[in-house]
Amino acid sequence: MSEFLVSLLGERLVNSEKAEVDVQSLGAKLSLVGLFFGCSLNAPCKQFNASLCEFYSRFKKTSEHKDKLEIVFISSDQDQKHWQDFLQEMLWPALPFKDRHKKMKLWNKYKVTSIPSLVFVDAATGKVVCRNGLLVVRDDPKGLEFPWGPKPFAEVVAGPLLRNNRQITDSSSLEGHYVGVYFSAHWCPPCRSLTRVLVESYRTIKESGQKFEIVFVSADRSEESFKQYFSEMPWLAVPYSDEARRSRLNRLYGIQGIPTLILLDSEGHMITRQGRVEVLNDPECRLFPWHPRPVLELSESNAVQLHEGPCLVLFVDAEEEGELEPAKELIQPIAEKLMAKYKAKEEEIPLLFFVAGEDDMSDSLRDYTNLPEAAPLLTILDMSARAKYVRDVEEITPAIVEQFVNDFLAEKLKPEPI
Repeated sequence: MSEFLVSLLGERLVNSEKAEVDVQSLGAKLSLVGLFFGCSLNAPCKQFNASLCEFYSRFKKTSEHKDKLEIVFISSDQDQKHWQDFLQEMLWPALPFKDRHKKMKLWNKYKVTSIPSLVFVDAATGKVVCRNGLLVVRDDPKGLEFPWGPKPFAEVVAGPLLRNNRQITDSSSLEGHYVGVYFSAHWCPPCRSLTRVLVESYRTIKESGQKFEIVFVSADRSEESFKQYFSEMPWLAVPYSDEARRSRLNRLYGIQGIPTLILLDSEGHMITRQGRVEVLNDPECRLFPWHPRPVLELSESNAVQLHEGPCLVLFVDAEEEGELEPAKELIQPIAEKLMAKYKAKEEEIPLLFFVAGEDDMSDSLRDYTNLPEAAPLLTILDMSARAKYVRDVEEITPAIVEQFVNDFLAEKLKPEPI
């Protein structure tokens, strides 16, 4: 276990007294590590840190599992003095300020898109145990539910569900159905836009004879707003008054922002977190239930995924629909191989794959990342690290792509700044 932690965090951490902490010494009993991603200049991070200090102190004093948990601060501070001052307020160690490369690897590995964020991971494997630790601190202040691992969807959603005609149905009615778990709120303009499209998709899927249901999990700020918004929806909802169940569903799926649409299969296993993108990209629902595809065609609706971690983008000279197919076929076997490898390890794939033709979206991406106009052009873009990797060759072959991917994953490539 300690060898794995060293590979994840490095050999040394630092504490509030500026002393080095040997990662090997964190303890043989350690089973869970909370990775606290934050920044000293972010007010919500400062507020959450105070709550986390209370939680941590109480856990270490009273829990029978006190030796099984440690927290590590992963900072995005740019100023060392600000970082050091913030660390003084903490009761746990941090990744060294200068270890920027390790920080970015952790941000990408755990797909952190907002701060503060607290991700609980298995100390022996690094697998995510709970993605939304902020809700753990709020909902389980005494740490009684340690280690906060995932529970089956049917167990977490169990209870009465509403329809907008005030009829009540039990969650057991979802058995045998594909389920969309829809996290949304009336105050959020992108949510309202997606809801209008989702209503049509819902009707299309139901009319095709598929067993499909959606459960709305509200993030509205009042019951009145919830009722107004839910009146537009033809599906089910967790009662607004059941805040505990809404929170448990947010925790189960590690919701970091809205709108989010999670798609589950008929046994409650996750198909995709990218329901929003799929609904917008496939208005006729031909690809429902939207199992992840190895290679995506870059579009305005799926470009948001470029910010969720490193992405391979193959730019080609293609203006008409269908001209991207040869490019997709070129990289698909490599993407499929990588997907299968990480699925077997029960880990998220560390690289997404896109092909991009000649259109406004591709032009905007080239301009933003300062890429040459060449086509074909093989790139890996890491937006969160503001880094890019480029292979500009006359002919792109599967062997070139596979070597490029392997070298990136082995950290053999030298990044250029975006």
